Amino acid sequence: MQTEVTESLELLDGRGHIVREGWARRPYWSYDRKHIKANPLRIKEWDYYSILSHDGRFGVTLTMSDLGYAGLFAVCFLDFNARFFHQVDTLSILPLGKTGFPADSNEGQVTFGDKNLSLEFVSAGGVRTLSFRAPGILNAQGERGLEGAVVLTQPPDLESMNIATSWQENRSAFYYNRKINCMQASGGFTIGGRRYEYDPTRDFGALDWGRGTWTYRNRWYWGSASGYVEGVPFGWNVGYGFTDRTPASENALFYAGKVHKLDEVTFHLDESDYAKPWRFTSSDGRFEMGFQPLVDRNSSMNLGLISSVQHQVFGEFTGTAFLDDGKKIRLDRFPGFAEDVRNRW
Repeated sequence: MQTEVTESLELLDGRGHIVREGWARRPYWSYDRKHIKANPLRIKEWDYYSILSHDGRFGVTLTMSDLGYAGLFAVCFLDFNARFFHQVDTLSILPLGKTGFPADSNEGQVTFGDKNLSLEFVSAGGVRTLSFRAPGILNAQGERGLEGAVVLTQPPDLESMNIATSWQENRSAFYYNRKINCMQASGGFTIGGRRYEYDPTRDFGALDWGRGTWTYRNRWYWGSASGYVEGVPFGWNVGYGFTDRTPASENALFYAGKVHKLDEVTFHLDESDYAKPWRFTSSDGRFEMGFQPLVDRNSSMNLGLISSVQHQVFGEFTGTAFLDDGKKIRLDRFPGFAEDVRNRW
């Protein structure tokens, strides 16, 4: 059984354990960094945005994270026709929460800048304004220098996938996460003299908002997509492998702004070649997809005790999904991404 939380409550009790684990359609848990019972080096806070253009066949991803011992900030440009990506990232040393992430996933501001890139995320009144610059980013044509701003519109009745779970071996290690799909995107960016513009009648952005403190070694699978099906906003969030998911999974469909909860979803992939087709199956038969990779946004870091191997693969989904009322959604070459990430930190 999956536990749905339907009312506001504190996230952590006096021991630093989650008061009530489960999932919710809205961010009902109240997060306060001061209530965490862990070494500040272990506390992790992050905001990650992906904004993809289905018709324009391009995208950008924006990352700000404070991992305690280090901060990671990144801007990545994606060109699906050219099967090309270029990322610029940078580290800050021992931020220990000083990056200034807000406790509220709806309101607040966080900024970072150095010679490599600058990022500013401002959220207020259902509007998210994302400003970014990365002088070193290239496009597939060899033009250099990315700068722009994107506005994401978040209607007040838009439901999202929220989850609060902990690790079986350490209940003080927890994961509080919100995934918002299908936010209309406007604005855009330039690289060199070339303009990339989002169409709010066609294009969406998505947010991965997370707070928590993790165990040392983890591996997770995550997939997401947002777009239109016969003029109706549709998307999904699927994933597993991270924390004890006995209370709830984070698998959900989004249709016309409402969550349709899924049970278990399994990723089938060839770890020796992430460019080969993937397959997705579900325990309830409601999410059955093939996935054709286009761009493997991969990275690897090994600093001894700290390591990370990441494959965030952007591509096209073809298959079927079923809403709670049994309505069948058929997809053909629907853009999105799926990832396999292994970390020691």
